[in-house]
Amino acid sequence: MSAQVEIPKPSQPHPLDGYWSTGNAIKLLSWDFVDKRMAAARNFWIATTNPDGTPHVVPVWGVWVDNTVYFGGSPDTRWSRNLMEEPYVVVHLDDSDQAVMLEGTVTRIADADDPRLTRIDDAYQAKYDIRHGPPIWQLRLRKVIAWETIQTATRWLFTD
Repeated sequence: MSAQVEIPKPSQPHPLDGYWSTGNAIKLLSWDFVDKRMAAARNFWIATTNPDGTPHVVPVWGVWVDNTVYFGGSPDTRWSRNLMEEPYVVVHLDDSDQAVMLEGTVTRIADADDPRLTRIDDAYQAKYDIRHGPPIWQLRLRKVIAWETIQTATRWLFTD
């Protein structure tokens, strides 16, 4: 089982001058919004960095277990090779109206005997009717931004 992720206090992202009108009240979202959206998502989009510094974005299958994103694919894919060189990744959902974007670094779980794999594979089985197995990537959260409307834009900053 993965270690429990401590959820930091939510805050408002830094707005651009005049971006929010003064007549609109800001309402921060609860972590429950992120948790429900991530658990319900069929696919995740991931953004990695190519060797020449250009972005590479691709949809992947993945699961949300204990406030952690796990996703996998062939080690031969461009995005997986990118992550082996530069482990920083952005993960986001298909929906920009009720957006959730996660940033952080990934570690690769390659050991078939890793105890986390049972829960991860159970989640894959329930979601996609497959068991994934290793290798699989685990996202260590650095920042999460989510919103339902611009007045609910909320940020969570995680510490190492």
